[in-house]
Amino acid sequence: MKNVAVIGYGVIGKRVADAINLQNDMKLSGVCDIISDWRIQNAVRKNYNIYAATQDAADNMKSEGISVKGNMQELLKKSDLVVDCTPKKIAAQNVAIYKEQNIKFILHGGEKHETTGHSFSAENNYKSALNLNATRVVSCNTTSILRTLTALKRADLLDYARGTLLRRATDPWESHLGGIMNTMVPEKDIPSHQGPDAKSVDPELDVITAAVKVPETLSHMHYWNVKLKKQATKQEVLNAFKTSSRIKLIQYDQGLVSNNTIKEMFLDMGRPWGDMYEVALWEDMLKVQGDELFYAYVVDNQAIVIPETIDAIRALTGIETDGTKSIAKTNESLGIH
Repeated sequence: MKNVAVIGYGVIGKRVADAINLQNDMKLSGVCDIISDWRIQNAVRKNYNIYAATQDAADNMKSEGISVKGNMQELLKKSDLVVDCTPKKIAAQNVAIYKEQNIKFILHGGEKHETTGHSFSAENNYKSALNLNATRVVSCNTTSILRTLTALKRADLLDYARGTLLRRATDPWESHLGGIMNTMVPEKDIPSHQGPDAKSVDPELDVITAAVKVPETLSHMHYWNVKLKKQATKQEVLNAFKTSSRIKLIQYDQGLVSNNTIKEMFLDMGRPWGDMYEVALWEDMLKVQGDELFYAYVVDNQAIVIPETIDAIRALTGIETDGTKSIAKTNESLGIH
């Protein structure tokens, strides 16, 4: 049983904490943040041990009646591994602390590959992460790219891939703070960062991405054009995608015609926050013409990296050396079927 700390109790952190709490081979040692508002108060309601990142944060928490167990260094001393879920660039600053404390750590996609020297996607490179001191779970979009292209690669179908990403403007909970309205904002650089990021996990991938920010917050949407190694049938392609337990094939003609209807389905399924841990890929939209494949899918930017993070904990701590077994354990705990 490994003790795991979560630093940053925001969109990803609260989900990672809950997911750790569902596992039978790891334990949440505590969560640490600087906030004292409704967000951390929900962690109190869940009886999580609360730690403060700074003395000011501790004072503010105590003034709100929150019982503070200690500071970040004290939490790290009680933990075997730390998952950093802090905002972009803050995690990179925390790395020096983790190294000084000699504790294993996991970062997320907002940080650069060089910060850890290893980037992680469970179905692609679990084995290479075994017993490492650190890894980076790649971003939501990159995770989806790796899941789908790795499935095609396993079936020896993948030659090269070109994708266009429609990116949500901001996280739903902070839509009031910013985002875009009545416009679309193309990323200036082609490739966008997701393609090179996927290659940080699998250098063999020939993948180029382009991205556009769009005025909605529910999820991302991808359109892909893949050159296959050989002519294949639609069924062969679908069979390849079915080898991933984290790709969910959905039907457009079943009323799942948009990201909001897909979100509603997952809410109806009883998933916490309506979370979609899988890539939701339209089966009846998928087309194969000769050696060309066209498909589209939706990515839940708040949830897709959660199962990957749990698997990364197992890999780094060595509590499960078989990636397939870890994925199955995580899937069962999160209700991924």
